[in-house]
Amino acid sequence: MKRGSTLFLRMAVFFIGTPVLALGIFGIYYLLKNPANPDYAHILYPIVIGMYVSVIPFFIALFQAFKLLSYIDKNLAFSELSVTALQKIKFCAMTISGLYAVILPFVFMVAELDDAPGLVIIGMVPVFASLVIAVFAALLQRLLQEAINIKSENDLTV
Repeated sequence: MKRGSTLFLRMAVFFIGTPVLALGIFGIYYLLKNPANPDYAHILYPIVIGMYVSVIPFFIALFQAFKLLSYIDKNLAFSELSVTALQKIKFCAMTISGLYAVILPFVFMVAELDDAPGLVIIGMVPVFASLVIAVFAALLQRLLQEAINIKSENDLTV
């Protein structure tokens, strides 16, 4: 397969990772130094720590996506390497979902103090988005494993 066929997806993965890196370096630090209301600044610390910790599995999943795209370029899409990459992406997505589920009570506290019910819904978005990614990766992993099993059975038949 031509290398250029996955170039768009590689660029998309890069452009997904760039704002997260910038937010992790500048945005979250700015939020800690300049809270909207200094009375509940202490509640922001667990939220910020959770956000910083969630960056680690996020970039691991992006790296696995790059590896998966390189396997596709090398015609190794139907291999155990691809299944392993999808398994790691699934695990990272579940980890991110769990981290943001742990952060959610602190988001509830901030929403209660600030009287902002929309903040709760915004706090739930990362939990469900990463959960959807985990389910999708699990589905792709299972389908790919079944395709590999069928291919190996066909190779043994001939």
